[in-house]
Amino acid sequence: MTKYIIKRLLLMIPVIIGISLVVYTLVNFSPGDPVDMLIGVRASDEAKAELREQLGLDQPFWTRYFHYMENAVTGNFGTSFRTKLPVTQEVWSRFGVTVNLAFGAVVITVLIGIPVGVISAVKQYSLLDNSTLVGALFLSSMPGFWLGTILILIFAIKARWVSSTFVNSFSGYILPWITLAAGQMSTIVRNTRSNMLEVIRADYIKMARAKGARESRVMMGHALRNALLPIITLLGMNFVELLGGAVVIEQVFTVTGLGSLALISIHQLDAPMVMGVVMFIAFLAGMTNLIIDVIYVYIDPRLKSLYVKHKRKKAKANG
Repeated sequence: MTKYIIKRLLLMIPVIIGISLVVYTLVNFSPGDPVDMLIGVRASDEAKAELREQLGLDQPFWTRYFHYMENAVTGNFGTSFRTKLPVTQEVWSRFGVTVNLAFGAVVITVLIGIPVGVISAVKQYSLLDNSTLVGALFLSSMPGFWLGTILILIFAIKARWVSSTFVNSFSGYILPWITLAAGQMSTIVRNTRSNMLEVIRADYIKMARAKGARESRVMMGHALRNALLPIITLLGMNFVELLGGAVVIEQVFTVTGLGSLALISIHQLDAPMVMGVVMFIAFLAGMTNLIIDVIYVYIDPRLKSLYVKHKRKKAKANG
């Protein structure tokens, strides 16, 4: 397992390099001049040339790119054009808020979406099943910014249970969590239901019932365990998406996360900050996929047995 993890970490290197090259190219060749954004279009040519030299924008593209990657390897992602602060400091200051936002939404999705999907599969074609499918369809078609605005109007402005603006506390995360989880939950419910319906018709489920196993044991210990594999992949993808893609929800609730930081940096042509956010999220995406693959081995007995057999064969060959 250790060698597998090391191999996956090494495979992340060319992926991150490719992402960095694409994003760096798009940022540097996008319309607009960051110098004009910083000192204004009416500044003198001498002042613009001096600032461009200070920022290193007077150098050729490939020279700037290789210099950036050389510093990035050492953990130096440059200084923000806009705030004059280190990019690492700015990204790290918002990392906790974004992770809390994404992790809380995923937890709510798991606690509600998976049980509802399981019950819907067990009670197939019942009133509960039909109601669940209608509810999932309703949630999937509901825009996140609209739901967030409605939640603010009801629970913050009218009921005054929570603050209408974001505060970095448990109460401040409740409405953003619900808004983000609502969009993810519909997908989890439908996928859990379809996977459970496929698994419960398998021969080993019939065999477990024939042996007299309790229905709860059959559903939770056998069916759900095998149906969880694609669900875990989906949850991992959702978590990565929420890390950098919850820009609209962050704007609705005035959350100071990585998504809003990236949006502001793009508008201000702050290339170092955009690169820092993208590189950070790309690394987290790779680590999330690695964690999912490791979880697979412990959830699916078939993958675990294959890993154990491979390990034994290798030990015999060496011995």
